[in-house]
Amino acid sequence: MSINVDFISKTYGEQKALDNVSFEVKEGEIVGFLGPNGAGKSTMMKILTCFIPPTAGKATVNGFDVMEQSLDVRRSVGYLPEHNPLYLDMYVKEYLEFIGGLHKIGNIKKRVGEMIEITGLGIEQHKQIGQLSKGYRQRVGLAQALIHDPKVLILDEPTTGLDPNQLAEIRELIRRIGKSKTVMLSTHIMQEVEILCDRVIIIDHGRIVTDENTQVLQKGDQSRIVIIVEFDKDVNRNKVKSIPFVEEAEKMEGNNWQIVTKPDVDARPEIFRFAVENKLSVLGMQREERRLEDVFKELTKKK
Repeated sequence: MSINVDFISKTYGEQKALDNVSFEVKEGEIVGFLGPNGAGKSTMMKILTCFIPPTAGKATVNGFDVMEQSLDVRRSVGYLPEHNPLYLDMYVKEYLEFIGGLHKIGNIKKRVGEMIEITGLGIEQHKQIGQLSKGYRQRVGLAQALIHDPKVLILDEPTTGLDPNQLAEIRELIRRIGKSKTVMLSTHIMQEVEILCDRVIIIDHGRIVTDENTQVLQKGDQSRIVIIVEFDKDVNRNKVKSIPFVEEAEKMEGNNWQIVTKPDVDARPEIFRFAVENKLSVLGMQREERRLEDVFKELTKKK
């Protein structure tokens, strides 16, 4: 296993940030580590990268214990924290050479050149980091995390604050990196997880509430089907609920309806028949797929 976490707890005074958390990440996996603000995500990542010690439990990264072999862990992990700590007065190449020197990399200039090419920093490599856009600063952060060729990458909110173009570029970069490394990724952007991650771990109030394959998690409970319908005119809710196989009906914006039907039948022909009988036109109809965002809300909603 690339990452092995056994019954990790972390307390700050009376506050328990992590409560007996256990999970494994296999070599080559891209795992999304999700949770609401304050759920314990960043705390777990800081423990795995040896920035803070756990209060109880054991964790290993690439076979090295985070408490007993912290230097070995740091050598084998690339870490991009949520707030990317860069020296803004340094030039891109200068900074990467500095980081490479800390890792005692041989032929630093060649390795820096490789990182600049991999992360697409070529046109910005002669600038000071403080002159770069947020997207290019994130690329510098990824380059420093990769420069020592770690087996594991731990990325905490790597795309926060990026514009749509930058988002697409950084996601593609992470996808390419993930082909040869183990990646543990924290983010609040559910679409990002759907695109990038093989598996999802969701944590809430310091405890894991699910650990599942991304596609399996999205399929989830098939006990109900949701159909979004737009009629051309207003219609009575009780009439919509009277359509065969319809179990729930909720009016949305305009003349749009969210209709919940039984799972073992296709209610769409009945909806069209209802429209014809009531002199309505169906302007649009689509079956709504269960999104990861819906799963997240279900598992982390306040009780």
